[in-house]
Amino acid sequence: MVLRPPVEPKLAQARDQLPPPGALPGGLIFQPKFDGYRALFFTPSPARGSAVLQSRRGAFIQGRFPDLGQAAGDLPDGLVLDGELVVWAGEQLSFEALRRRVASSGRTAVRLSEELPAHFIAFDDLQADGQELLREPYGRRRERLECLFSVQGLITPWTLCPQMSDVRTAQEWLVAWTQVPGVEGLVIRGRDQRYPPDVRG
Repeated sequence: MVLRPPVEPKLAQARDQLPPPGALPGGLIFQPKFDGYRALFFTPSPARGSAVLQSRRGAFIQGRFPDLGQAAGDLPDGLVLDGELVVWAGEQLSFEALRRRVASSGRTAVRLSEELPAHFIAFDDLQADGQELLREPYGRRRERLECLFSVQGLITPWTLCPQMSDVRTAQEWLVAWTQVPGVEGLVIRGRDQRYPPDVRG
């Protein structure tokens, strides 16, 4: 099966505490939860001549982020990345600047892409070489994602979301990072989890 937009992204359930180690299949993986806009990025494919950026609610917003469309040339065709759109203001993330980008269009979008460049923090690979990966365990999808960044030598505006598996360090992250502007908490995945788009996990 080949993924075509719109695709419903998998959403997380909010929790106040870390789950026990065996709560998710394959062991727990921890990532920072950034205060941005959830988005899916589709690179061009034989069935689609240009890149598509889809919001969490299914809207196509690539016209508001021409800088990411131009940077799509760094990515292979037939790829679908799940991630977070963010805008940096100095050394912290600015949700207000990101809102300006999301609300822009036309010449304003082009101008803001130069003044407030967007970044895409990728945390999952849903399709590679035109083949969907939703049934693959997360650990394997992550390996593909890391390989993509390494082989393609990806740099700004593409960012690989950091992750780790040590519970003690994750607890420290949960306390320290939630005090950092632009970081809301942790996203916790199971290493062997699949990606059912219509189920909260």
